[in-house]
Amino acid sequence: MQVSALESYLPTLLRWLAVGGTMIALMVLLNIVLQALGVKREAATGYALILPWMLGFAIFELYPFARSLYLSFTTYNIFQPPEWVGLQNYVDIFTKDRHFGPNMRMTLLYAIINVPLGMAGALGVALLLNRALRGIGVWRTTYYLPAVLPVAAVALLWAWMLSPRSGLINFFLQPVYQFLKVEPLQWFTDVKLVLPSYIIMGMWGVFGANTVILLAGLKNIPRVLYEVADLDGANGWQKFRKVTLPMLSSALFYTMITGIIASLQIFTQAFFIATPTRAPSFMNVMIYQQAFSYRHMGYASALAWLLLIIILVATLLVFRSSTAWVYYEGERR
Repeated sequence: MQVSALESYLPTLLRWLAVGGTMIALMVLLNIVLQALGVKREAATGYALILPWMLGFAIFELYPFARSLYLSFTTYNIFQPPEWVGLQNYVDIFTKDRHFGPNMRMTLLYAIINVPLGMAGALGVALLLNRALRGIGVWRTTYYLPAVLPVAAVALLWAWMLSPRSGLINFFLQPVYQFLKVEPLQWFTDVKLVLPSYIIMGMWGVFGANTVILLAGLKNIPRVLYEVADLDGANGWQKFRKVTLPMLSSALFYTMITGIIASLQIFTQAFFIATPTRAPSFMNVMIYQQAFSYRHMGYASALAWLLLIIILVATLLVFRSSTAWVYYEGERR
């Protein structure tokens, strides 16, 4: 018997309406209860309005976060209940897993190289886009486009561009190869060139959100500071070092923090690009494989928590160092 479109979607629609109605009822009930307990009407209404977000955060973020910590001390394959093993997963990571060391080294090297290059490139592009030129708005829009493109599409695009035979990069480098009498670089298919290939691809992120953030920081620098520097006889480099960098340090600090976190969590690019099996991969790819390819959920959770600790340590180190190089207007030391 053929089922109409309305009949097929009706159960889903009814469930959505039931969830929405329940949420509205809970919001109204919370508002009434808070006002009955003496909370001001405006504050009670605010708490009621953020109730959906609070429930979403608790159910979809806080609970999985706590659950993964518990699972990291267990063996769990989805089909059977978790079995408590204590610290065994963490011991196995450092003593038995031969992939952990190379993958962690690959992830750290990528972050160490990619973050400074990305910040320097984003700052250079922001300085260019900060000039008062005709049609500068078009250029700013064009340079921001990479930030809105899907990461998976970008990964596939770069996999094609860095293809050894039909790639655009090797096509333009062909005269150089012929002059040097060397074979074309194999990029992602060469174990030694996998990391440089990812770093080259990572420079695509220069033209995106970081450039816009740094451009906003440049626009926020008072012009009077440059005028005073001109009166003192400062040249372009001195104005950049003594005025631009200190006044832009807070924006650079933000881009550094987000860059470190993003680089250590790289996943989509590596997931969509095929590399030799002998080549190391990134930690997030390893976590995904352990969890969903081998169904080692407990072991994958332990790997994820180790990566979280590394990200926290790196972030805290940058925060501790910020007092020496980050300037905030109006700050007293």
